[in-house]
Amino acid sequence: MSTSTTSTPMGLLTDKIALVTGAGRGIGAASARLFAAEGAKVVLTARTETELRAVTEEIRAEGGTADYVVCDLADAASVRGAVDTVLSLHGRLDIAFNNAAVSVPPAPLADVPEADFDLILSVNLKGCWLAMAAEIAAIRSTAGSGAIVNNSSVGSLRGNPTLPAYGAAKRAVNSLTESAAVSYGPEGIRVNAVAPGTTMTEMIKRWVAYEPDLLTRLNAKTPLRRPAEPYEVAEAAAWLLSDRASYISGVVLSVDGGMQA
Repeated sequence: MSTSTTSTPMGLLTDKIALVTGAGRGIGAASARLFAAEGAKVVLTARTETELRAVTEEIRAEGGTADYVVCDLADAASVRGAVDTVLSLHGRLDIAFNNAAVSVPPAPLADVPEADFDLILSVNLKGCWLAMAAEIAAIRSTAGSGAIVNNSSVGSLRGNPTLPAYGAAKRAVNSLTESAAVSYGPEGIRVNAVAPGTTMTEMIKRWVAYEPDLLTRLNAKTPLRRPAEPYEVAEAAAWLLSDRASYISGVVLSVDGGMQA
């Protein structure tokens, strides 16, 4: 006679308290959905409340746990307030995905308006730094150990003549990622980045509006011959944040269909 027992499968991020920035659409929204489906309690942040509310309600309708807080990554107090909201809701922070970013119209370096350059640095670089600083402080004071993933870009890994300010900011994000991994690894805080290639987000669609043949050219440089969907980048971020990646830190992982090969 044999007996069998059943149990609820454990998700990749079961019982993790997660913060996702830029979670109103694109890769951030896909990540919030995936993290919740994998068992995390997720707090979403972005600047647009209507988008945040829609994604949060969708996650709840699927049985997940999600809340949101409006946050401007260029404002230090707003960033700290978002992290404080996570702590007030759940008492700790385990993992964070710093996905939020802005884009500007493509232009060669000498033609980039100063306002565009300043915007890219204030959100894509300084905003990431502000988020990391607040998240690391929260992890250290509550969970004690955890993981952070930053969203970079394959455009940070080589010269970027079309989006030079964007590429420069993302390359700096890679450096922040590696520095934080070295600084906080001894405390059990892992820090990594994903570097997406061509991904079907609003950002790439706006770029296509300036260069209609863009996707054809980028796909020709990609061995898989297609762009990624946002959920495919989310899957990489989820794995890096999970305990399955427990010995991986300081890595910038290309999620690019082989473009860097």
